[in-house]
Amino acid sequence: MQLRYSFRLYPSAGQRMALARAFGCARVVFNDALRVREEARAAGAPFVTSAELSRNLTGAKKTRERVWLGEVSAVILQQSLRDLDTAYRNFFDGLKGKRPKMGVPRFKSKRDNRQSIRFTANASWRITPGGKLRLPKVGDVPVRWSRTLPSTPSTVTVVKDAAGRYFASFVVETDACEVLPETTPEIGIDLGLGHFAVLSDGRKIDSPRFLRRAEKRLKKAQRDLSRKQKGSNNRGKARLKVARAHAQVTDARREFHHRLSTRLIRENQAIAVEDLCVKGLARTRLAKSVHDAGWSAFVSMLEYKAARYGRTLVKIGRFEPTSQVCSACGVKDGPKPLNVREWTCSACGTGLDRDVNAAVNVAKAAGLAASACGAQVRPAPVPAQRSETGTRQELPTASPQWEQIGIPGL
Repeated sequence: MQLRYSFRLYPSAGQRMALARAFGCARVVFNDALRVREEARAAGAPFVTSAELSRNLTGAKKTRERVWLGEVSAVILQQSLRDLDTAYRNFFDGLKGKRPKMGVPRFKSKRDNRQSIRFTANASWRITPGGKLRLPKVGDVPVRWSRTLPSTPSTVTVVKDAAGRYFASFVVETDACEVLPETTPEIGIDLGLGHFAVLSDGRKIDSPRFLRRAEKRLKKAQRDLSRKQKGSNNRGKARLKVARAHAQVTDARREFHHRLSTRLIRENQAIAVEDLCVKGLARTRLAKSVHDAGWSAFVSMLEYKAARYGRTLVKIGRFEPTSQVCSACGVKDGPKPLNVREWTCSACGTGLDRDVNAAVNVAKAAGLAASACGAQVRPAPVPAQRSETGTRQELPTASPQWEQIGIPGL
């Protein structure tokens, strides 16, 4: 499988100018090619091919208006055309139903939060013996190597984010030598807001709420930015402070997701999660908390790490009534408001924790051997009514109702 490794770059002042020049040239080539195709579409002409765009780029370098395109590596300009082809391909595939719908390619701006260029193998980039990244027409850029690359990469993408930080992103091929030894535990995970994750074995992982904790600092930085005059240098400095504050929140959340997903993958052979509709939940009054949790990013990490380390990840449907079904007897007890965190099954009298019960049902719906060790799903003592003294209350027999909803009973 292919994995992406990112490392922090620390270019000098001259190298930052060279990178800014490269970002600008790649952006201009992308916009020129997009404009040519849009003009051809408006005129009813055939679709302009990539070969014709490449010939136009070669001719543009010889003109007075675009002669400065020759100051950067020609590889990044050709890769910019490849990026445009990929954008069109994704757009057409979305219309055909081959992938989720994508918007039409749009023009790039120098004020975009993210600027990037890509060097392929024929650009003669390499890692020097001293550990620096040698880029053509840029120089030897210092890199902070936080880990070793599993194989030799063929391409490198240099990225500048909104906070003014530079990163080198490598895509490498990995083999199956990293498969972990098999283990026994299999768990289900119920993702939420009160607790970030509740496991079917009864463990609850608190939600760090990184954005909520940083709101005071973000509010002050945003207020300082709004008071600066537009177009001034002080406004640019204030904008960087806001971007860096948001970058710290993003980095902390990503680190939390990585640590938790790695631990769960190493400890369990199979993991079951619910396929949540995050886009729909993000349109409710809980939008800020939903975005702060970052469920989609966490599930994506679980997915690729499970494939990398030989584990199993199962996604169940989002319409499974995991919070309405008793995990002990399988009887559907009906919907409950969100403020009900504990309830007692009306059929078997089992005291249930809402989140743990949902996690156990997620594991059962995925066909895993759900373990309720430590979970609050044991039958609670129910005093007998005076009218029932001397009689034996008959429990309802197993109904095929839970079989229809995909949750097997005990």
